[in-house]
Amino acid sequence: MRLEQLQAFLAIAQTGSFQQAAKKCGVTQSTISRQIQGLEADLGVELFHRTTHAKLTLGGERLLPRVRKICQEWDTAISELTDLMAGKQPELCIAAIHSLCASYLPPILQQFCHDYPEVQLRVTSLGSDRSLKVLKDGLVDLAIVMHNRFLITGKEMVVKTLYDEPIEVLIAANHPLAKFASIPWNELIKYPQVVFKDGYGMQRLIQDRFDKLGIKLPAALEVNTLDAFRGVVRQGELIALLPYSALIEAKFDPSLAVRPLANNSNLGDNSSLTRRVVMVTTQDRLQIPPIQHFWQLVSDNIPPKLEQQRTAS
Repeated sequence: MRLEQLQAFLAIAQTGSFQQAAKKCGVTQSTISRQIQGLEADLGVELFHRTTHAKLTLGGERLLPRVRKICQEWDTAISELTDLMAGKQPELCIAAIHSLCASYLPPILQQFCHDYPEVQLRVTSLGSDRSLKVLKDGLVDLAIVMHNRFLITGKEMVVKTLYDEPIEVLIAANHPLAKFASIPWNELIKYPQVVFKDGYGMQRLIQDRFDKLGIKLPAALEVNTLDAFRGVVRQGELIALLPYSALIEAKFDPSLAVRPLANNSNLGDNSSLTRRVVMVTTQDRLQIPPIQHFWQLVSDNIPPKLEQQRTAS
């Protein structure tokens, strides 16, 4: 049984004529006849009385509402797919790490809303692991996350590196570490830290560095928002290791201080501590105009141009 057979059946039922149905379907009358004969053979029942007018048999009458529904569903599906490929999707869902939502992403969101006012933009701030999970589950169209080669797998995935950024130290303005222009690791490890919860790329990055140095991470408190980091650190004792983009607001807060990390050669490791931020979607999604446009906006504008970064800092 084929769709064109059902469409031929519906056209005959609507017009009452094999000839008119053939015109409606854009085929010859003999083609319509063969399609109906094949459908009747598959079903084992005659569908029309062959008289001057094609009149439905009892079996045809029983079949008609089902065929009408199938053909309507097919037409709806074709229409929705056509709209999708033309960029007429109702919404675009994005998952992004907290620091991007608080710093680099807002101008992109505003520009997209201007360019695609008919598309509802939905943005969720999540950790990297969770963002990739909801992308793979089809709950969002695109994710901006901290790179993790173990999580970003699959031939269908498209990954674009956006930038690498240093990890810096957030402290209270009156904290003992504020006296350093760049904070040595042997001083940093003396103080308890505020860290991200498990499942966040930053938590894993910091823990891996402490493990590499053979030092226990002095994690005293777990939080998962940038406001919480600033609020806790502002109290004076706890410190936090955070990426540059997460510290832009803190640099304008007189109660807080931000310092770079000194190299830790005295601990046997000269490598800098940085993180890589990437944008991820799937090959099929990248063919959809609004998603493609958002992808291009992010590619062109994140990170901001050098003069914008200087203004922000």
